[in-house]
Amino acid sequence: MTGLLILIVVVLLGVAIWQLTKIFDLTQVGRVADKSEVANEKDNNVNGYLMFGFLGFIYIFTIYSLLKWGHLVLGTPASEHGKDYDNLMMISMVLIFFVQTITQALLHYFAFKYRGQKDTKALYFADNDKLEFIWTIIPVIVLAGLILYGLYAWTNIMFVDEEEEVIYVELYAKQFSWEARYGGEDNALGKANVRFIEGINTVGVDMSDPNAQDDKVVNELHLPVGKKVVFKIRSQDVLHSAYMPHFRAQMNCVPGMVTQFAFTPTVTTDQMRQDPAIVEKVANINIIRAKKSAELVAKGETALDPYTFDYLLLCNKICGPSHYNMQMKIVVESEADYKKWLKEKPTLASAIKEANKAAAPAPAAASEAKAPAATAPVADTTKVLAQVVKK
Repeated sequence: MTGLLILIVVVLLGVAIWQLTKIFDLTQVGRVADKSEVANEKDNNVNGYLMFGFLGFIYIFTIYSLLKWGHLVLGTPASEHGKDYDNLMMISMVLIFFVQTITQALLHYFAFKYRGQKDTKALYFADNDKLEFIWTIIPVIVLAGLILYGLYAWTNIMFVDEEEEVIYVELYAKQFSWEARYGGEDNALGKANVRFIEGINTVGVDMSDPNAQDDKVVNELHLPVGKKVVFKIRSQDVLHSAYMPHFRAQMNCVPGMVTQFAFTPTVTTDQMRQDPAIVEKVANINIIRAKKSAELVAKGETALDPYTFDYLLLCNKICGPSHYNMQMKIVVESEADYKKWLKEKPTLASAIKEANKAAAPAPAAASEAKAPAATAPVADTTKVLAQVVKK
């Protein structure tokens, strides 16, 4: 309703401005007006100064944005490859800002300097091999350097040594939640397919596969610090994207195929909670939540709980109406705590067995209940036959 009212106000404001321009035109009756559509010297001067004004606006807004929202960028990377990722991003942004500053300044300056003026003719070059070489070779060298460094960083991020000791974890995406599957004691994930989804087997594990017998399915992702984790990523329905921002990790989840991403966590959850940048962000968030809680309490509603930092697995594809809420908590901890947590989780095979046992009827109790009723008619029939024989 509010949006409709705003739209109506904007439309009425536009109509009012249009009517004011018509009134202004009527008040100019008798004055000599230039009806020509050809720009005159005054028009060119105005446009030239406007170009300079717009250049100033670009730079002022850029500086304001950096000061206002610069602190919102991600801080300390929590993965081994995060530094390479951040370095590549920083180099790219510095180059973009440098080139943007120079090119925009030149563009607006020349638009002002060479604006249309009386008795001034433009100097036209059909071609200039020297200039074309310069503005071609410089971008080629810069882009080649960025691409080569990007390939180097990408190779380091995606490479997994087959002889390296790693942990295999499956991330399973579906509208609108995540599940994780661990390989158990053998660190080998069993085969899986959506055709096997039934009851408690929500990720479609093939329980006939020997490797699947010790698999464990959980709704909270735990990772040991300092150990490389290889994620096997699947999607049940639509295109999702496994996004773990603090680990500088993202990989698409494609229905019908398995994608992969690997990284080594380097900062535990407790350590990240003590990071100065995170402490400041949490404090700012809780100030906002406190104000919102005061409003809720005034309305007789429940106040918001204080915010505590946690790593999160998010979906970075717009996968449906509840996409914003598709997330799973990630806990990075010591290897000992990780093994203890994983050991306490039941295997999927045992969970399925318990579920089947609970759903099955008790045949022994049913037989005992029916036995007396079946015996009584037999006894009565024997008595009747005995009486008949006596007669």
